[in-house]
This record gives sequence, C-alpha cells and structure tokens, in this order.
Amino acid sequence: MFVCLGNICRSPLAEAVLKNKVLQANLEDYIYIESSGTAAYHLGENPDPRTTSVALKHHVPISHKAQQLNTHHFITFDYILVMDDSNSENVAKIKPSNSTSAFFKLRDFDSLHKRSDVIDPWFGDEEGFEECYQTIDRCTDELLLFLINKHHLAKG
Repeated sequence: MFVCLGNICRSPLAEAVLKNKVLQANLEDYIYIESSGTAAYHLGENPDPRTTSVALKHHVPISHKAQQLNTHHFITFDYILVMDDSNSENVAKIKPSNSTSAFFKLRDFDSLHKRSDVIDPWFGDEEGFEECYQTIDRCTDELLLFLINKHHLAKG
C-alpha cells in the first residue's frame, strides 16, 4: 500500500509503476498493490492528468480511483509505504496498535537518497512529475528486489 496526502499524484504513480514491474516479473499472483491518501480531498477521482501523462510517457498503464487510508488497510496489507515525513506522521496516528504491517518511507529503498521525501509535484509543472517518476522508478526497483528476497519469490 502506497500512501500520500490526496492519492492523485505520487501514490497512484507508485502503485502503477510497481504493478507494471510485478506484471513484467510474473509475480502478480504473489504481490498485490494499492494506494491511498491520508486525506479525503479527492475521493473517487482519477489521478492528476500530469500523473497519467508521465506514466503513459514511460509506458506504464495507470488506472486508479482515489481512496482514503483506513484501519482495514493495516489488516489487508503487509507493507505500508509513505511518500514523506508528513504522511508518515498521519499514518502513525491511524495505524491500529495491533497492526503487523511493516511501515516504510518509499525512499528507504532509494539507491541515491535514502530516507528523503518523494517530492510532491502538485504545485509544479511536468518537470516535477518527471522527477517524481524517476524517484519512484528507482525506489520500486529496490522495493521489488526486497520483496523477492524476503519472501523467496521466483522472478519470472
């Protein structure tokens, strides 16, 4: 589960990028991915058009409707990955005390800038969305390797 504030920019892009990599690796029977927001600003909306544009530019199919993170997600998902410190704080407030979900910042898996925030491109232009894509692409490569190794999955 990828989490950001409104669930129309970073987290649906991360969801789409990782889903595409999982599909290419023939691991879709083992890894299920969704994204959500910590706020209810955009419930039911499609991703920001700039998110869709950058995904399609990189041949990543994207299909998503914004949803809000809730306690059910902590039962359903083994991993919760946030985009920044602010969302990390919001998720920590929502996370039930009995949750066994592992909790990471996506950039914990970054080969260049560990523990940084994934930039929020919302107020910028297409260049910010491209930078966001490049960060997510790099991090999800490492995240997928982590999942494969941790869960002994055969990469197809």
